[in-house]
Amino acid sequence: MTRNLIRSAALVAALGLTACERSLEVTNPNSGDSKKVLATATDAENLVGGYFKRWSTGLYGSLTVIEGMTGVMSMMNFSSLANNCLNARLPFAGANNDNTPGNVCTGEQFRIYTIENEVQRVASTFLAQVEAGLDLQSTARKSRDQAFAEFLRGMAIGHIAMFYDSTAIVTTKTDPQDAGTLVSYKEAGDSAMAAFQRAIDYASAPVTGSEGFPIPITWIPTPTALSQAEFIKVVRSYRARVRANIARTPAERAAVNWASVIADAQGGITADMQITTGSVTGIGNSWRAQYDGAGLWHQMPPFVIGMADVSGSYATWQATAIGARGSGNNGFFMVTPDLRFPQGATRAAQQADFSITSCAASGTVCKRYFVNRPGGNDQFAGAGWGWSNYDIARFHPWRVAGDAGSAQTGNTIYFAKAELDMLQAEGLIRTGNAAGAATLINVTRVKNGLPAITDPTAVVPGGADCVPKVPIGPAFTAVGCGSLLEAMKYEKRLETAFIAVGPWYLDGRGWGDLAAGTPLFWATPVEDLLARSKPTSAIYGTGGGVGMAPNSVAPKGTYGW
Repeated sequence: MTRNLIRSAALVAALGLTACERSLEVTNPNSGDSKKVLATATDAENLVGGYFKRWSTGLYGSLTVIEGMTGVMSMMNFSSLANNCLNARLPFAGANNDNTPGNVCTGEQFRIYTIENEVQRVASTFLAQVEAGLDLQSTARKSRDQAFAEFLRGMAIGHIAMFYDSTAIVTTKTDPQDAGTLVSYKEAGDSAMAAFQRAIDYASAPVTGSEGFPIPITWIPTPTALSQAEFIKVVRSYRARVRANIARTPAERAAVNWASVIADAQGGITADMQITTGSVTGIGNSWRAQYDGAGLWHQMPPFVIGMADVSGSYATWQATAIGARGSGNNGFFMVTPDLRFPQGATRAAQQADFSITSCAASGTVCKRYFVNRPGGNDQFAGAGWGWSNYDIARFHPWRVAGDAGSAQTGNTIYFAKAELDMLQAEGLIRTGNAAGAATLINVTRVKNGLPAITDPTAVVPGGADCVPKVPIGPAFTAVGCGSLLEAMKYEKRLETAFIAVGPWYLDGRGWGDLAAGTPLFWATPVEDLLARSKPTSAIYGTGGGVGMAPNSVAPKGTYGW
């Protein structure tokens, strides 16, 4: 077995060769070959220009990825299926992120790590060639291309740092044969921040000549090509996300540089970032396509969406022992003034208010984010606490018809402006500007039928009909109106669900909201450790129990779960 590991596989891809994403048996490239393939500006740009799509493929483009696991671990999703390790990661079951050789989730756990390391390697190789004198023919073109490559490095390293224990950092000085030394997720996060800043610096540099900005749509398939200013906004938006979400615990989240998060959020995107998906663009989202329909792959468990309930159903459900929830094959039903959910006091009324078939035509927008599915589509299997009447429907038009009648082809939301607003709001709360945070939170609250927060020091308004209602300690058998912080968390959850990768999971661990016993991250994949000649005794997983990394499991948190 060739032991030049993932970074060698990455450079194989850089040279236009075929490398299996799950295999470490690759042909060693040599620096002469890379110089030959990257010898001209056109060849070099054709290579690096395709790697935002590759980055996206690593995160969104396959069911064989950790997205399904993050969904069930954070109560954003529930399924009893064994596919993609969904039911192997259910809370309250002592599930670990197993990392032993041959574990059933190895493909899912390895994909993001290997593809994003490939992106890091390719972008670094391109930058090295530029430093070595590759003639890009104008400073405008050179600055644009360097900015794009550093953006890729920040995106790749940053997303590895959010999910994994460690990785190696590749720079322009790293030899193609060098696998690099593993560094901690915190060090990787620092490298991502530096790469993002270099992307901004390159994009902002004074230039002359042609072929500079905008970013070609073939590189980042947005509906309109990103100008220099819009590109910088995208970089800053992702930097805000990564900076906040590297944290694994409430203590680490509190220690985030929130002033920088606020500044990036304020300088980030000013509307939802859309991406154009489809076979031509090479951008897809396999998991989003699973999240509506018959409830087999998905249903919304009540833990979080139940916070919208004003009928008393959530209070009763919360007061019931975990093992007894759903008893008698009863899915959770609620009534809420939140217009993102179907309206009505009965299940029949909610089904009449909004049917998923009403937004099945191309170019339509669903009336609600969530649907009360037809009763015949209920799935009563697995843990009863996961059963509910509700599915996500927000992306149904894209899923079935796209923009012009072709399923999963067309413009779809990729980074929600509301996510950036809530990152800023969280920073303002943590830095003492509650009133500023309330203004941001009210944007989506009021739009969706909830009363504006006018006193940020009090619980959310609405009295008995307040939203959100949250479990109250110490017994956590009752619920009460949430604080400003809880209102921010609620809005962020509903507005980011199934858009970003693992949004509820990444936020939940930093807020201390995951169920006790949930693994807090993924170990460096066993394939990488073995390729580094680590003994089997050095192979570890995350979670609780023997063979797991220390401090890698969530304690009982905010809501008593």
